[in-house]
Amino acid sequence: MLKRIDLSRNYQNHKEEYLKAIEAVCEETAFSGGKFADKFDKEFAAYIGVKAASGVDNGTSALQLAMLALGIGEGDEVIVPANTYIASAWGPTYVGATPVFVDCTKDTWEIDPDRIEEKITGRTKAIIGVHLYGQPFDFDRVKEIADKHGLYIVEDCAQSHGAKYGGRMTGSLGDLGCFSFYPGKNLYAFGEAGSVVSDKEEYIEAIDTWKNQGCKVRYYHDVVGYNMRMEGIQGAVLSVSLQYLDEWTFLRRKIGQRYLEEIRNPLITMQAHPGNTEPVFHLFVIMAPEAERFVEYMAGRGIECHRHYPVPCHLQKAYAHLGYQRGDCPNAEYLAEHCVTLPMFPEMTPEEVGMVIEACNQYEGKG
Repeated sequence: MLKRIDLSRNYQNHKEEYLKAIEAVCEETAFSGGKFADKFDKEFAAYIGVKAASGVDNGTSALQLAMLALGIGEGDEVIVPANTYIASAWGPTYVGATPVFVDCTKDTWEIDPDRIEEKITGRTKAIIGVHLYGQPFDFDRVKEIADKHGLYIVEDCAQSHGAKYGGRMTGSLGDLGCFSFYPGKNLYAFGEAGSVVSDKEEYIEAIDTWKNQGCKVRYYHDVVGYNMRMEGIQGAVLSVSLQYLDEWTFLRRKIGQRYLEEIRNPLITMQAHPGNTEPVFHLFVIMAPEAERFVEYMAGRGIECHRHYPVPCHLQKAYAHLGYQRGDCPNAEYLAEHCVTLPMFPEMTPEEVGMVIEACNQYEGKG
């Protein structure tokens, strides 16, 4: 069975480097925060092209801390795409704000700028734009709206490590960029980890304090803080992987381009990629009739597929109290009903890519 993603291949390719990095952390016993996490912060900020980064324990914490840094809290509202992983909405929720869900476009499947302004109220403080599947959202149009209404922009970059919009790295565009390094991401840790990046160093300094039990100096707690530090082992592993991210991105783009050019089945719809963007194909999501049957069909051909994401955020039970109904975000709802994620990881062989393409082109969509 060809897996949807096979991390074991990456590990075997770089095993000696990973184990050497982990051993160095063990020798120093720098397990929680410390020199290896700090070193990665500097490397990652330089890679993204921002002044500072703060490594945290996961991408969800990154979003929560970004909200705190912007002063968002009880009674505030934050615009969030309906088509995204639920963690994008957890960030505002955790600080007492209300996520206000906006539909996606029919082609890029990213947040629809035409639907944002109608959701803005006097309580709106920020827009979270998600570079979903590794495809940057329409930042210029979102920024135009944000500037008009005096709103912050937070980039959810959990799936867009190395992606570019207008030649600039995602994460360097808005007020803050939030990354996840969950296993399976284009840049991933050996467990949980995340990062917040920004050109505004005061935000990162505040996050450094919140994530570290509210301390700037040990045992002196300036604010009510959290235990959200990045582990030293994760920082060391990420420093190894960051050296190869551009290479892995190149390989993902080769696979993605083959899918785009060679999957010609009229039953299959693929995501649009505007010319001013450089996607990184974290996920290669398609739409197909009878999505569950498509997954079963591909499994029968020896190909594992997943579904990202079968329920849009506004229809999740966790947010039932907000009163959204089916039909409120029709594009996101249609995508959720028809989405299927094809195998995508840098170590796929050309033969495996061809096998996926052939199976897609032979799908008839009949029960």
